[in-house]
Amino acid sequence: MTREPERPDPDALLARIKAEEQPIRGRLRIYLGAAPGVGKTFTMLQEAHRREERGSDVVIGFVETHNRPHTAEQIGDLEIVPPREVLYKGVIVHEMDTDAVIARRPRVALVDELAHTNVPGSRHGKRYEDVRDLLDAGITVIATLNIQHIESLNDIVKQITGVAVRETVPDWVVEEAEQVELIDMAPEALIQRMKHGNIYPPEQARRALDNFFTAGNLTALRDLALRATAKGVEEKLSQYMRGQEDPSAPVAVTDRLMVAVDHRPHGKTLIRRGWRVASALKADLVVVYVDPDRGARAAQTVADERQLRANLQLADELGAQVVRLRGKVAEEVVAYARAHKVSQLVIGQSTRGRWAEMVHGSVTHDLLRKALGIDVLVVAERSQAPHREKGDPST
Repeated sequence: MTREPERPDPDALLARIKAEEQPIRGRLRIYLGAAPGVGKTFTMLQEAHRREERGSDVVIGFVETHNRPHTAEQIGDLEIVPPREVLYKGVIVHEMDTDAVIARRPRVALVDELAHTNVPGSRHGKRYEDVRDLLDAGITVIATLNIQHIESLNDIVKQITGVAVRETVPDWVVEEAEQVELIDMAPEALIQRMKHGNIYPPEQARRALDNFFTAGNLTALRDLALRATAKGVEEKLSQYMRGQEDPSAPVAVTDRLMVAVDHRPHGKTLIRRGWRVASALKADLVVVYVDPDRGARAAQTVADERQLRANLQLADELGAQVVRLRGKVAEEVVAYARAHKVSQLVIGQSTRGRWAEMVHGSVTHDLLRKALGIDVLVVAERSQAPHREKGDPST
């Protein structure tokens, strides 16, 4: 009796066809530095030459040499995908031509300055979004980034340097990287490079040495960069060790940390602090906002609403679960925390004066009184001392 051949399952066949059509996602490697001039771009170009010598197809998607001769020389005969030229406010601006890189379909693309903001009118607002398109197209990307551009460290960098860094990259972008390699240089050596004109032209170098490039700033930023890369190594080791354990062993219960915010700018500081604590504890992060009663809501201005949206957007970018509640702030926050087994709560310090607190009460004090059994971290709102609102030094 002849046996009929088995007919393939249509759904399984369709899934296999789609899988064959879909390219394997590219890998992301980031060279991380504590400050401009440590040699990230130079190292990236050296790696490109090494890969090319091994037969890999490598192109330059976008590289910024900042007119540094040694960096420019390192490009050598590497293929460059011509950038887009965009006229913006009467000036020709060069941006990475993401579509041209994808059409070229190299195995590896070099992309400098991951935190770069694209010129208005571009498909994406940020260069790291263009990099995601390259990765989705199956292209491996080698990129560069300075520690001050990582979003969760934004407030710490401002405290250290007095400079408000405007261009940032969400932490999840860095966490997606298969490898983050620290390009390290001692602060003293970096300052000497600056003095010798190896980083900026003389006048720009003088201003940098008087402001951003101080030994104290560079030491603190270097410490942040070392901690960031050490954390990545620890997480990879932890994953490896878990892989060696008995699969039947019970899984540890994950902590849940919650941050309560309102429309004040201080909310961003609370969210960043909460993210850092949650990351260290490997805990889930929840950011909660409670819509006030009708009278208080009516008193909020358009600027307040805009700031609230900015706070909640930051929480979303950092990968937190964002929850909006309605009612009395302390009661709703504590009720949600208990219902969802929150182990730690991050709140802001009261901004009311002592007399106002005696008359009207304080949300902070209400939370502390009602949140029995929950660890509460009260983050002080630092005095609004004037900071230098200047652009971050170019990478």
